[in-house]
Amino acid sequence: MDNKTQKAAFSRTEAAIGCILLFVVLFGGARVLLPSVAIRLAIGCGLGYVLSRAWTGFAGGVNRACRTGSTALMRAMMLMFFVTSITVAAYALGTDDITTLDLWVNPINVGLILGGIIFGFGMSMSSCCASGVMTDIITSLPRAAITLLFFCIGVFVGFPLQNTQSWITDSWFSTKTGMLIGEGNGGVFFPDWFEWDGFHGYLGAVILTGILCLIVYYLSMRYEKKRRTAGTFTGVDTEMLQNSSDEFDLQSAQFFSRETYYHLFAKPFTLTQGALGLTVLFGVILAIFRSEWGASTPYGLWFGKLLMLFGLSSEQVAGFAHGMKGGFELPFFQHPITVQNLGIMLGTLIYLLMAGNFVKTFKSGLKITGREVLLFALGGFAMGFGTRLSNGCNVGALYSPIAAFSLSGWIFLLCMVVGGVLGNRFFMKVMSKK
Repeated sequence: MDNKTQKAAFSRTEAAIGCILLFVVLFGGARVLLPSVAIRLAIGCGLGYVLSRAWTGFAGGVNRACRTGSTALMRAMMLMFFVTSITVAAYALGTDDITTLDLWVNPINVGLILGGIIFGFGMSMSSCCASGVMTDIITSLPRAAITLLFFCIGVFVGFPLQNTQSWITDSWFSTKTGMLIGEGNGGVFFPDWFEWDGFHGYLGAVILTGILCLIVYYLSMRYEKKRRTAGTFTGVDTEMLQNSSDEFDLQSAQFFSRETYYHLFAKPFTLTQGALGLTVLFGVILAIFRSEWGASTPYGLWFGKLLMLFGLSSEQVAGFAHGMKGGFELPFFQHPITVQNLGIMLGTLIYLLMAGNFVKTFKSGLKITGREVLLFALGGFAMGFGTRLSNGCNVGALYSPIAAFSLSGWIFLLCMVVGGVLGNRFFMKVMSKK
């Protein structure tokens, strides 16, 4: 669908409903939720809005490269990682005690490696990740619902390992500040390597992060060029639409017109715009809550609460998980990350409604085969279980650690790509069988 077709298919009714929903979510949330949780809801809506309007997501970086040859999303992610690292450095330089910032410097161990591979494998089955599954609840309900259920199961089943096993909790090697930030479990914090740089190590850490981003950017370009030369590059429809020329003439435009509304609220963001939008929202989370973006742990809590509905007590559920009793007992709408995740789903819904194409998008994602059900279930469980081994998902083990100058994030990226390549080969082989 090109931009002209999108404008022609625009539904004013859906747009009106979207505006009303936005008002209800923001102002209604502020009235019924705790103030800090209401802010999480608003941020979640922003994340969902940007993810859906930019047709972006962490899983797509590997999946698109394997299936179409396009590495545009991977390259946009490198820009996002680098700019976000500058944001984190600015906050860190402005604080006297780095431990007051909840930076995700994760341990480097067997769990990180295995978890990254398993997560990448599952990600390729379900074509989403911990945050992406919430956007896909709106755009691809059957796939996302199956993935989410088994994601929750995978996280819950992985809790006992994450909470008891040293090969998941303890780092093979650490730096001085990495031990402090890593809550005693350790990790490598890049600024510790550059304490001599005159900026407490953050200038060197930003430069190193930039170099690593450029390496991935370069390798991505080489890979895409190879696919183009071999004639196996097909491209991504949404990326073609995002890059299509459709300039907005400010001089001749009428403010109250379909054309103006389309460019303000419906026209897809480019991948670069999406990356910068996520960077801004990441910075908002860090500024308000002095912590980074996380997503996957609540899914295990949700499954535990489901078991409690069937008669298990919080003590029994927490006993299986070897901890987290408070998380299972906390009311659903008082858990900040739970509400933030729900906000991602609502933000996606709001964008599609305001863009006037919710019904069409929702209907297009309803078809599913029996073979796909099994693959999505496998993908969801693998991702959920993998997050417990690696102490996070594409947000908690990749984006947030890289932004926080943790070496673990780059190791997770490498392992996730390996798992994603293996998973895509398996997925395409299974789907090609008659």
